[in-house]
Amino acid sequence: MLKKAIIVGSSGLIGSQLVELISNISSFNGVLLLVRHTIEINHPKIKQLVVDFDDLAKHAAEIKGDIIFSCIGTTKNKTPDVATYRKVDLIYPLEIAKIGLLNDVTQFHIVTSLNANPKSSNSYLKLKGELEEELKKLNYPSLHIYQPSYLYGNRKEKRIDDKIMKPLSRLIDPLLFGSLKKYRSTKAENVAKALINQSLKDLKGIFTYSSTQIQELA
Repeated sequence: MLKKAIIVGSSGLIGSQLVELISNISSFNGVLLLVRHTIEINHPKIKQLVVDFDDLAKHAAEIKGDIIFSCIGTTKNKTPDVATYRKVDLIYPLEIAKIGLLNDVTQFHIVTSLNANPKSSNSYLKLKGELEEELKKLNYPSLHIYQPSYLYGNRKEKRIDDKIMKPLSRLIDPLLFGSLKKYRSTKAENVAKALINQSLKDLKGIFTYSSTQIQELA
């Protein structure tokens, strides 16, 4: 059966890879991008819906499909305001998940972070953990949570931490074995591939994938 995908966060590192890959997969006959502003893309399968993320309910009737892929997220450097940061990383994806459930979306796939934990002392990991717990309460027929480690790929914006982490990861990754293997850096394209591959299996239940598992699923 052909599927229609809904993607939020399509302009980000993983989201952009996901859009590129999924548009060329025959199992998907339609892709709806939820965007703040239209982006430059031209493909017969892809449609863009410009939404007000602070009032998602008014777009509910248009957010329809079979599978939602949520790659939305920000950083404290990019979004220093705490309230706005919480909206982007927690409120928006949760609201989209709820709308999807009301519209009979059967699968929800979301990218969070390695070591996400609602009890973490790290605010970033705590927020990601809170999001995971709230999503689990929704009782989606199929919920998939991806927890990558440090992500690398061709980012549109230049980040200072990338200049440090990219060369460092090349040195450290080969030394990480056993229980430490999950801390190896994760290629953004591989996360996108894992998202697609798992969505085509029509699995039922709640699934959480570590960075190691993401590499295997890709």
